[in-house]
Amino acid sequence: MVIRLPSALSLGLIGSLLLLLGSFGGGATRNRGGVLEALDLDFLAYGRGAGISNVVFWAGVAFLLAGWVVLGRRHVLRGRPGVEKHVRKSLWVWILPLLPAAPMLSRDVYSYLMQGAMLRDGYDPYTQGAAVNPGPYLLEVSHDWRNTTTPYGPLHLWIGEGVTRLVGDNVTAGVIVYKLISVLGFAAIAWAVPRIARALGGDPALALWLGVANPVMILHMVGGMHNESVMVGLVSVGLLACLHKRFLLGVALIAVAVSLKATAAIALPFVVWMATHHYSRHMHRFLAFVVTGFVGLVETLAVVAAVTWLSGSSWGWLSEISGNSKVINPLALPSLLASGITWVVQVVDTGFEYNTALGVLRSISMVLMLAGLVVVWWMFRHTTRRALAGTALAYQVAFVFNSVTLPWYYASVITLVGTVRPPEWVLRLAVGASIVVTLSFTGSGNHQLYNTWWMAGVFVLAWVLTDWVFGKEIRGPWPAPGAGPHGPADRAERRPDAPAESHPR
Repeated sequence: MVIRLPSALSLGLIGSLLLLLGSFGGGATRNRGGVLEALDLDFLAYGRGAGISNVVFWAGVAFLLAGWVVLGRRHVLRGRPGVEKHVRKSLWVWILPLLPAAPMLSRDVYSYLMQGAMLRDGYDPYTQGAAVNPGPYLLEVSHDWRNTTTPYGPLHLWIGEGVTRLVGDNVTAGVIVYKLISVLGFAAIAWAVPRIARALGGDPALALWLGVANPVMILHMVGGMHNESVMVGLVSVGLLACLHKRFLLGVALIAVAVSLKATAAIALPFVVWMATHHYSRHMHRFLAFVVTGFVGLVETLAVVAAVTWLSGSSWGWLSEISGNSKVINPLALPSLLASGITWVVQVVDTGFEYNTALGVLRSISMVLMLAGLVVVWWMFRHTTRRALAGTALAYQVAFVFNSVTLPWYYASVITLVGTVRPPEWVLRLAVGASIVVTLSFTGSGNHQLYNTWWMAGVFVLAWVLTDWVFGKEIRGPWPAPGAGPHGPADRAERRPDAPAESHPR
């Protein structure tokens, strides 16, 4: 029996259409108003209607994931002619139905609108929580974040202020504008990533498939509308400019990304190595390192200062960079270790608290993260290609050891992994991890990472699908094509006096 799957493009398109339909009742649903209420279909967001919406949403995730793995197996990893064009076509066909979809996998876009409205209305999001500014936006902000400040930079607030001045207090219109902004950032990533791969002598089709058409990217950058989309887009274009020796432009773009979210700065020390390699042809290597490092630092500070001044914001975001400690999930190593340690210690001491272990481990982890970043920066200094690979690894180190890690953070990693011709084990790890992350978060933004049986099934599925993507056949209990049944009739066909076949031992 042979199971013939539809084309990758068709599978992904079916998935996107299902995600569109399921997003309004199974995504990050509105607390007040919205499309369902306007169409008198709000029953799809609660009770049995919500159950139906969630089934449709999960079916969409499954079909989109299936389209991605089929695209990788049939086209990308076999290196067929014209595959880059085919990947790009599939990518945009999959994204098109998500343009009118409701927010999914996160409620952050409502917080973005709220923070922009705060700056618009004269409040300081770096010292005040959203609750100081009641209104339609506040009703949609998650209760967890109504009294917290924002860790994002002045560009984030400037964008939010511009959106809310444009749409007023219309939440639906604000979401639509943010969707367009996210897609523009995503388009910048899709434009830059294959060109980065080509400049490094890598495979642009592989880079586009792994780093852009990836379900994690599509669901969280386009569906979730995270500001990571713009940040990663700016960093990607900036790195491409540096590969073409346009270092002032590249640093400027990355600096603009830093003014949106500070994690963009991780790429800058590796740009110094790229510039050093280039300018050391004309001056002593140490002098080239000092000059490019100094110029890069001054330019970054100047760009961030200019954005801060033009936006009318403040430098208060620097004290908020560490982020909010409310988020607990095992994507961050301190949270993962704290869970295991607490479980062991409570066997003998039932009064031991999880937060005690977490506080100590977060402090240790921050030290390890800083040390790891320095080690990676130094080890990947030798060539431009290694500097790009080091940038991806440095982001991964930061996200593993950070106190808080969320799935869309990994956009900074997976956009670069496929550009540098990594060994197969790295590609397998990236594909498997992408499958796990894709299937670990619900449409509302909650995660299943502590659901043991769910995650066990997800890890098994990720293992099987990764093997299949890289060429291993999935064999079931059915006979091979053309094989006859095995039974007494087979044994009767051999003459009693026929010699038994010999097999090597």
